[in-house]
Amino acid sequence: MDHLDVAAAASRIAPYARRTPVMRAEIDGRPVVLKLEHLQRTGSFKLRGALNALLGGERPTHVVTASGGNHGLAVATAARLLGLPATVFVPESVPEAKARRIEAAGAKLVRHGATYGAAAAAALGEAADTGALHVPAFDQPLVIAGQGTCAAEAAEDAPDVDTMVVAAGGGGLAAGTVLGGGRPVVVVEPENCRSVHDALAAGTPVDAPVESVAASALGATRVGALPFEILRAADASSVLVSDAELLSARDRLWEEFRLAVEPAAAVPLAAWLAGRVPGELACLVVCGANTDWTPA
Repeated sequence: MDHLDVAAAASRIAPYARRTPVMRAEIDGRPVVLKLEHLQRTGSFKLRGALNALLGGERPTHVVTASGGNHGLAVATAARLLGLPATVFVPESVPEAKARRIEAAGAKLVRHGATYGAAAAAALGEAADTGALHVPAFDQPLVIAGQGTCAAEAAEDAPDVDTMVVAAGGGGLAAGTVLGGGRPVVVVEPENCRSVHDALAAGTPVDAPVESVAASALGATRVGALPFEILRAADASSVLVSDAELLSARDRLWEEFRLAVEPAAAVPLAAWLAGRVPGELACLVVCGANTDWTPA
C-alpha cells in the first residue's frame, strides 16, 4: 500500500464525506494545527474507511461489521448512503450514545459479548452464514486507505506541519496517516489501552489490556496485522498518556476552543501538552465526538 491508494480513496469518497477543516492555534505559547475530524459526518474519521470499503469493490447486497461504536456508526451510515442494509455487532458495554446513533442510521444493532473481540467473532460468523460483506474496523487495505484521506487533507491544507499525531485503537487511522500524511507519525494511546505500543515493543501484534475512559473508541485488544506492518516499516513513534492527562486535554479543548469531543479525540493533545511530541509544528487529529452532550 502507498499514497496512491489514499488518492484513489479520496476520489471515491468525495461525494459523501466532508473535507473537514484544520485550525491553527496557539496553546501555552506554542503553535499547533488541529485537524477537526470530529466534524465529519457520523462524528468521526471512521466514515472515510467505511465508504472506501463499500465503494472499492463489487457492490455488496448486505453489510456486516463489529465495533465499539464509531466504526459501526460509520458503516451504518455508509450503507444507508449507498442504499444497503447493514448489521452492526457491538459489545454489551457499548456507550448508549453510540448504540442509539447506530440504530438511528438504519442498521440492525446486535449486542454481543463483553468485549470488542467477542462482537467481532460474532460478526464474522454472521458474514460467513449470510454471505454479507464483512467490513473490518481497521485491518483491511480499503479501510486503511480511506482513513488516510484525513491526513492527506491536513497535509494539503497545512503543508508546513512536520509531525502528524493520532490516537490509536486497532491502528487503522495511524497506518492511514503514515500513507496519506507524508510526515513522521506519533501514535498516542492511553496507558492501559495500548495495542500499538505493546506490539511495537514486542515486534509483533500481541494482546494488550483494555482499560481506559477512552476504551469505547480505542479499545482494540490487538493491533491489526496490516496496520502494524505499516507502522513498523515507517518507524512510527509510540507515546502513552494517562486517563487523567487525556481528560484534562479534553477539557482544555472545550474551555479554550469550545470543541466538544469524546475522550479518545483528546489523546493527541494530551501527549503534545506533556511534551512527548517532537517537531516544531504538529498536526493533531481530533478524531471524534460521539459522546452524550448535555448543555447546562
